[in-house]
Amino acid sequence: MTEKIKKVRTAIDGVLLLYKPLGISSTQALGRAKWLLGALKAGHTGTLDPLADGLLPLCFGHATKLAHDLLDADKTYEARVVLGQSTTTGDAEGEVVFSSDTVVTRAQWDATVMQFVGDILQIPPMYSALKKDGKPLYEYARAGVELEREARAVRILKLETISFDYPNVVMSVTCSKGTYIRTLAQDMGEALGVGAHLSGLRRTAVGDLQLADALTLEQLETMTEAGRITSLLPLDALLQSLPEVRLDDVQAARFVQGQRLKISLVDTDSIRVYRRDQLIGVASISGHTLSPTKVLMTALPS
Repeated sequence: MTEKIKKVRTAIDGVLLLYKPLGISSTQALGRAKWLLGALKAGHTGTLDPLADGLLPLCFGHATKLAHDLLDADKTYEARVVLGQSTTTGDAEGEVVFSSDTVVTRAQWDATVMQFVGDILQIPPMYSALKKDGKPLYEYARAGVELEREARAVRILKLETISFDYPNVVMSVTCSKGTYIRTLAQDMGEALGVGAHLSGLRRTAVGDLQLADALTLEQLETMTEAGRITSLLPLDALLQSLPEVRLDDVQAARFVQGQRLKISLVDTDSIRVYRRDQLIGVASISGHTLSPTKVLMTALPS
């Protein structure tokens, strides 16, 4: 009997842009990547459903402290919509509950979908991971229980129709966190009077991070361990939209101890903080006072 070799895990810092395929959960994809890299600490930046594929940024080591910033980031999806049928789940996995033979024209589609650009209200779907009394809504839905849900405000920043071949439509949606694309498709179908559901969903961007730069699990598997490490992006890849400030050694030592600093910069909610070329945290500035909000280390390397 061959003895299984235990993989040695090490402290690794960085960000991996992973393509998550269909059929596996975000947690499964993270577990596989974490094992391949031999990382001690890892986390993902927002769940991507098993029935969706696309970009899943993974954070390792100190990057996990910055993962929340990506949870709040805008996201872009490529959605495949089928018009003329609504389903129980809002996607192709559900049972058809409404259908229509009415044919929608491209002009009708264009006029209707533009109503959904901007700030809108969405009622979260029953088939979602939102919890009621400690239990996910999808568990109630599977038991045939429909619960009342409050509408939530979300923002559709950009909506572009990639192709229209009725009843099949492909669109690109850039939206705020908490947006349900299934619900968006359903609401569009309802507004058109013909019903609609998703037949496919791919996440193509999270903030400034792009699917085009992602690696597959198969690509990771063929790399050497050293190659996998070099494929990681630096910690500040998660914060490229933020302004930056660079501190001298004395200021940086005070910063990593959580101390506030007087600084001649304009007020901002979030700013990247560096010591030389090394990211050491995130801060806010108010009244020329820089206050640490996230510190990545408690002591500076020499």
